[in-house]
Amino acid sequence: MPKMIVSIDGVVIKEVTLAKDRTTLGRRPYNDIVIDNLAISGEHAVLHMIGGDVYLEDLNSTNGTYVNGRAVKKQALEHNDVVEVGKYKIRYLVGAAVAEAAGPAVVAPGVPSGPIPLSSDPTIHTPLGGSAGVAVIRVLSGSGAGRELSLQKVVTTIGKPGVAVAAVTRRLHGYVVAPIDGGTALNGEPLGNEAVALQDGDVLELGGTRMQFVAG
Repeated sequence: MPKMIVSIDGVVIKEVTLAKDRTTLGRRPYNDIVIDNLAISGEHAVLHMIGGDVYLEDLNSTNGTYVNGRAVKKQALEHNDVVEVGKYKIRYLVGAAVAEAAGPAVVAPGVPSGPIPLSSDPTIHTPLGGSAGVAVIRVLSGSGAGRELSLQKVVTTIGKPGVAVAAVTRRLHGYVVAPIDGGTALNGEPLGNEAVALQDGDVLELGGTRMQFVAG
């Protein structure tokens, strides 16, 4: 199935598989692809899947929808096209290239792909210490205090949907964090829009929940 890879400032924040005839994109929480940013209209665009083809349609958004740098109203997407909405870039991938683009992610059994409410599902947590060589996020406060989430995937979302969500991305020489939804603080300082490198012992705060980054 085709996929849409959403990124900002070079950091992948989510992957969406196009499994329906109609996939909506916008700022409102009822969209299939939610991008909570004021530059994105509440109902910004829609993706129509007709047979093996995917068509992108702009829904008269305030700031427009672009494909490969050109403003569009409705256009068929081709493999590797880049859709731009605000500062976000969404790469369209089909066929075998989908698996290649995802990179060598190691997905732990039972780990969901969406934003993770750390306090509610014990199946997503690894034993203390995590896997050898893999960093972890340790929950310091709230009902999930003491639990750890192993950062085995290329991109791991943390926090509580609708409150505060951030993406931790594994890179060749370490990990970076970028806010997705709501406010995220790193060592007491609010994070901006750009990804910031994480150091062992850094403390993140999302929606009142404190978490510590522990390098592998």
